[in-house]
Amino acid sequence: MKAITKYWFLEGFNLFKKLGMQHMMKICEILEMDNIEKGQAISLHDAHKNSIFFLKKGSVKIVNTTNDAVKYVVKRGNIFGELALYNKEAATEELAYAIEDCVICYIAADQMEDLMEKHKSLKNGVLKIYGLRIQKLERRLHDLLYKDSTTRIREFIFDYLQEFGNLNDKGTYTAKNLLSHKEIANLTNTSRQTVSNVLSTMRKEGVIDYNVKFISSTK
Repeated sequence: MKAITKYWFLEGFNLFKKLGMQHMMKICEILEMDNIEKGQAISLHDAHKNSIFFLKKGSVKIVNTTNDAVKYVVKRGNIFGELALYNKEAATEELAYAIEDCVICYIAADQMEDLMEKHKSLKNGVLKIYGLRIQKLERRLHDLLYKDSTTRIREFIFDYLQEFGNLNDKGTYTAKNLLSHKEIANLTNTSRQTVSNVLSTMRKEGVIDYNVKFISSTK
């Protein structure tokens, strides 16, 4: 695909906003692109080994290959696979799955490292993303120690709606229902049955509404 088309795909990524078009066009020359169908795995340690991914369209979930637990979800306009920059061995324990049809660009980790050395804003941006992911994992550990399962699930749902949803003029967030009850259980360190019970209670309270396609806040 032509570099100018790839440039369009990279627009909207906060990571590149300070670079300017000239530098972005040079980056586009070394990017690869791919369309990933819903449900398809994006191997982080085989075909795309040690690559950094830019998600232009869709959403993916990052799964721990040792226990099949969902670690976090990535929405469009963000990157994933950045662990290959800091711990290549640990990166082999992750696998990405498309939970919607996706469009991705990707670049080899060593090439990304070279770009980060040349562009301080890029380096700082990647470090910030990596740091935020670590903070989320630390928060999950804190919540596991100090909050009951119901509170963890309720807070997760509201956080998910704010991150992945759209806000209308009535103050209601609506997001695609991308995660199964089992996956929410993984992300909140609870059980699938507990997730089902809490979501059912929240709907009866009029706090949320949901179906197989969408979930929304109603308060």
